[in-house]
Amino acid sequence: MHRLRSKIRDIPDFPIPGIIFKDITPLVKDPAALRLAVHLLLQPFLGRPITAVAGMEARGFIFGSLVAWELGLPFVPLRKPGKLPYDVQNVSYDLEYGSAMLEIHSDALADTDRVLLIDDLLATGGTAKASCELIEKLGATVEACAFVVELDFLQGRDRLDGYETHSLLHF
Repeated sequence: MHRLRSKIRDIPDFPIPGIIFKDITPLVKDPAALRLAVHLLLQPFLGRPITAVAGMEARGFIFGSLVAWELGLPFVPLRKPGKLPYDVQNVSYDLEYGSAMLEIHSDALADTDRVLLIDDLLATGGTAKASCELIEKLGATVEACAFVVELDFLQGRDRLDGYETHSLLHF
Protein backbone atom coordinates (compact mmCIF):
# COMPACT_ATOMS: atom_id res chain seq x y z
CA MET A 1 0.00 0.00 0.00
CA HIS A 2 2.99 2.30 0.48
CA ARG A 3 3.44 2.44 -3.31
CA LEU A 4 -0.15 3.65 -3.76
CA ARG A 5 -0.04 6.02 -0.78
CA SER A 6 3.04 7.71 -2.23
CA LYS A 7 1.04 8.47 -5.40
CA ILE A 8 -1.68 10.47 -3.59
CA ARG A 9 -0.87 14.18 -3.50
CA ASP A 10 -2.37 16.66 -1.01
CA ILE A 11 -3.67 19.93 -2.47
CA PRO A 12 -4.53 22.40 0.33
CA ASP A 13 -7.52 24.73 0.09
CA PHE A 14 -9.12 23.01 -2.91
CA PRO A 15 -11.91 23.36 -3.95
CA ILE A 16 -12.51 25.75 -1.04
CA PRO A 17 -10.37 27.02 1.86
CA GLY A 18 -9.93 24.47 4.62
CA ILE A 19 -10.30 21.38 2.40
CA ILE A 20 -7.24 19.23 1.71
CA PHE A 21 -7.95 17.57 -1.64
CA LYS A 22 -6.51 14.10 -2.17
CA ASP A 23 -5.24 14.23 -5.76
CA ILE A 24 -5.09 10.87 -7.55
CA THR A 25 -3.55 12.19 -10.80
CA PRO A 26 -0.02 11.04 -9.83
CA LEU A 27 -1.48 7.54 -9.33
CA VAL A 28 -3.24 7.41 -12.69
CA LYS A 29 -0.12 8.84 -14.37
CA ASP A 30 1.85 5.78 -13.21
CA PRO A 31 0.66 2.71 -15.19
CA ALA A 32 2.05 0.21 -12.70
CA ALA A 33 0.45 1.98 -9.73
CA LEU A 34 -2.88 2.28 -11.57
CA ARG A 35 -2.80 -1.41 -12.47
CA LEU A 36 -2.04 -2.28 -8.83
CA ALA A 37 -4.90 -0.10 -7.56
CA VAL A 38 -7.38 -1.67 -9.97
CA HIS A 39 -6.36 -5.20 -9.03
CA LEU A 40 -6.52 -4.44 -5.31
CA LEU A 41 -9.98 -2.85 -5.76
CA LEU A 42 -11.45 -5.90 -7.48
CA GLN A 43 -9.63 -8.64 -5.54
CA PRO A 44 -12.19 -8.98 -2.69
CA PHE A 45 -15.00 -9.39 -5.21
CA LEU A 46 -13.63 -12.13 -7.47
CA GLY A 47 -16.09 -15.00 -7.71
CA ARG A 48 -18.95 -12.89 -6.36
CA PRO A 49 -22.30 -12.69 -8.25
CA ILE A 50 -21.62 -9.17 -9.56
CA THR A 51 -23.31 -8.37 -12.89
CA ALA A 52 -22.27 -4.70 -13.37
CA VAL A 53 -19.85 -2.07 -12.11
CA ALA A 54 -20.98 1.52 -11.55
CA GLY A 55 -18.83 4.60 -11.04
CA MET A 56 -19.52 8.22 -10.23
CA GLU A 57 -18.48 11.13 -12.40
CA ALA A 58 -15.70 11.82 -12.87
CA ARG A 59 -12.88 9.99 -11.12
CA GLY A 60 -15.06 6.96 -10.43
CA PHE A 61 -15.18 6.51 -14.20
CA ILE A 62 -11.42 5.90 -14.26
CA PHE A 63 -11.35 3.14 -11.67
CA GLY A 64 -14.84 1.79 -12.28
CA SER A 65 -14.41 1.28 -16.00
CA LEU A 66 -11.05 -0.44 -15.49
CA VAL A 67 -12.50 -2.74 -12.81
CA ALA A 68 -15.45 -3.53 -15.11
CA TRP A 69 -13.08 -4.30 -17.97
CA GLU A 70 -10.97 -6.60 -15.79
CA LEU A 71 -14.09 -8.44 -14.57
CA GLY A 72 -15.60 -8.61 -18.08
CA LEU A 73 -18.70 -6.75 -16.89
CA PRO A 74 -20.67 -3.73 -18.12
CA PHE A 75 -19.79 -0.30 -16.73
CA VAL A 76 -22.67 1.99 -15.69
CA PRO A 77 -21.84 5.71 -15.42
CA LEU A 78 -23.50 7.80 -12.73
CA ARG A 79 -23.36 11.31 -14.17
CA LYS A 80 -23.90 14.95 -13.32
CA PRO A 81 -27.23 16.43 -14.51
CA GLY A 82 -27.70 17.07 -18.22
CA LYS A 83 -24.94 14.71 -19.41
CA LEU A 84 -27.01 11.64 -20.27
CA PRO A 85 -29.00 11.77 -23.52
CA TYR A 86 -31.74 9.26 -22.69
CA ASP A 87 -34.49 8.97 -20.07
CA VAL A 88 -32.92 9.30 -16.60
CA GLN A 89 -33.55 8.77 -12.92
CA ASN A 90 -31.82 11.13 -10.49
CA VAL A 91 -31.05 11.74 -6.85
CA SER A 92 -29.89 14.89 -5.02
CA TYR A 93 -27.47 14.83 -2.10
CA ASP A 94 -25.24 16.96 0.10
CA LEU A 95 -21.46 17.11 -0.16
CA GLU A 96 -19.02 18.19 2.54
CA TYR A 97 -18.84 21.58 0.77
CA GLY A 98 -22.12 21.95 -1.14
CA SER A 99 -24.83 19.92 -2.84
CA ALA A 100 -25.05 17.92 -6.06
CA MET A 101 -27.15 15.55 -8.15
CA LEU A 102 -26.43 12.29 -9.97
CA GLU A 103 -28.31 10.72 -12.86
CA ILE A 104 -28.46 7.28 -14.44
CA HIS A 105 -30.16 6.05 -17.61
CA SER A 106 -33.46 4.52 -16.54
CA ASP A 107 -32.65 1.30 -18.46
CA ALA A 108 -29.02 0.99 -17.24
CA LEU A 109 -29.78 -1.69 -14.66
CA ALA A 110 -32.44 -4.34 -14.04
CA ASP A 111 -33.81 -5.74 -10.81
CA THR A 112 -31.63 -8.83 -11.32
CA ASP A 113 -28.39 -6.81 -11.35
CA ARG A 114 -25.88 -6.96 -8.50
CA VAL A 115 -23.67 -3.88 -8.70
CA LEU A 116 -20.16 -3.14 -7.48
CA LEU A 117 -19.94 0.62 -6.88
CA ILE A 118 -16.47 2.14 -7.40
CA ASP A 119 -15.11 5.62 -6.69
CA ASP A 120 -11.75 7.16 -6.02
CA LEU A 121 -12.58 8.59 -2.60
CA LEU A 122 -14.95 8.11 0.32
CA ALA A 123 -15.25 11.34 2.32
CA THR A 124 -18.53 12.13 4.09
CA GLY A 125 -20.30 9.36 2.20
CA GLY A 126 -22.89 11.63 0.57
CA THR A 127 -22.00 10.77 -3.01
CA ALA A 128 -21.64 7.07 -2.29
CA LYS A 129 -24.94 6.87 -0.37
CA ALA A 130 -26.74 8.77 -3.15
CA SER A 131 -25.19 6.42 -5.72
CA CYS A 132 -26.48 3.40 -3.81
CA GLU A 133 -29.94 4.97 -3.66
CA LEU A 134 -29.85 5.67 -7.40
CA ILE A 135 -28.86 2.08 -8.20
CA GLU A 136 -31.60 0.77 -5.93
CA LYS A 137 -34.11 3.17 -7.50
CA LEU A 138 -33.79 1.03 -10.64
CA GLY A 139 -34.42 -2.12 -8.61
CA ALA A 140 -30.81 -3.37 -8.66
CA THR A 141 -28.86 -4.50 -5.61
CA VAL A 142 -25.63 -2.88 -4.42
CA GLU A 143 -23.32 -5.84 -3.84
CA ALA A 144 -20.55 -3.68 -2.35
CA CYS A 145 -18.77 -0.32 -2.51
CA ALA A 146 -15.02 0.04 -3.12
CA PHE A 147 -12.78 3.10 -2.92
CA VAL A 148 -9.13 3.87 -3.54
CA VAL A 149 -8.98 6.38 -0.66
CA GLU A 150 -11.06 6.74 2.50
CA LEU A 151 -10.88 9.82 4.72
CA ASP A 152 -11.59 8.07 8.02
CA PHE A 153 -11.98 11.28 10.05
CA LEU A 154 -15.06 12.26 7.99
CA GLN A 155 -16.81 8.98 8.92
CA GLY A 156 -18.34 8.43 5.47
CA ARG A 157 -18.43 4.70 6.12
CA ASP A 158 -21.13 5.36 8.73
CA ARG A 159 -23.46 6.66 5.99
CA LEU A 160 -22.93 3.39 4.13
CA ASP A 161 -24.17 1.29 7.04
CA GLY A 162 -25.66 -1.87 5.58
CA TYR A 163 -23.38 -1.82 2.52
CA GLU A 164 -20.16 -3.78 2.36
CA THR A 165 -17.38 -1.20 2.03
CA HIS A 166 -13.78 -1.78 0.95
CA SER A 167 -11.08 0.92 0.81
CA LEU A 168 -7.43 0.56 -0.20
CA LEU A 169 -5.94 3.56 1.60
CA HIS A 170 -7.05 5.21 4.83
CA PHE A 171 -6.16 8.78 5.80
